[in-house]
Amino acid sequence: MSRTDRVVDGITAMILDGSLAPGDRLPVEKDLAATLGVSRGSLREGVRALSVLGVVDSRQGDGTYVTSLDPSLLVAPLGLVVELQGAGHALHVHTVRRMLETEVAGLAASNAARAGEALARAREALDDSAATLAARPLLTGGPRARGSRAAEGEGAAAPDPADHEALLEADIAFHRALAEAAANPVLGALVEALAGRTARHRLWRGITQAGADERTQDEHEAILDAVLAGDPERARVRMAAHLLEVEDFLRAQG
Repeated sequence: MSRTDRVVDGITAMILDGSLAPGDRLPVEKDLAATLGVSRGSLREGVRALSVLGVVDSRQGDGTYVTSLDPSLLVAPLGLVVELQGAGHALHVHTVRRMLETEVAGLAASNAARAGEALARAREALDDSAATLAARPLLTGGPRARGSRAAEGEGAAAPDPADHEALLEADIAFHRALAEAAANPVLGALVEALAGRTARHRLWRGITQAGADERTQDEHEAILDAVLAGDPERARVRMAAHLLEVEDFLRAQG
């Protein structure tokens, strides 16, 4: 075991056994290095590693503190792992995301009666995306009728890139709100780490696949209907079918 690993393991053990709690300041460098049996240089390397992992926070001139250890902090580095996988592993990443978000939908449905605020944000996100779709011009010059179902792109002018960006923002907000409604912060943090890093694939699908944005809107509406009805199984099925659409698109891209 390297000296840096010894520092990481030593400080982690201090947190696990209660010697250090969230928000606590680490002992001064000299004392902590002696306790762990390492040099100050090795201690600094280990602390830097823990900082990257979201375990500690070094404050200039004030020392190093244990963070809140919130799951969103601890899981955040997973996003970098996903990013480094590259395009060749995109399908695998989306498969994992589907498995996680399918359970998110089920938990959100089970918790629907207690998740009013989060589900209101999900509804707001869908209203925003519906308004963006409704504002898309038809070739005849008239706006798309509100509440219309997927048009498969027939008769629609090519949307502005900003239009797709707005839809993607609403998409992310919708899935984030469902994760909050699921009331499982660890699962929510995992979904957040994956969702943001896979956004460009959803954006590209919306740009290149006719009717994809309209189908996504319909699928989101069906998911939210199932969640609001408190039907976990239907919510899971709706979410899985929705995310399989993206996977099918990635397979088709080769």
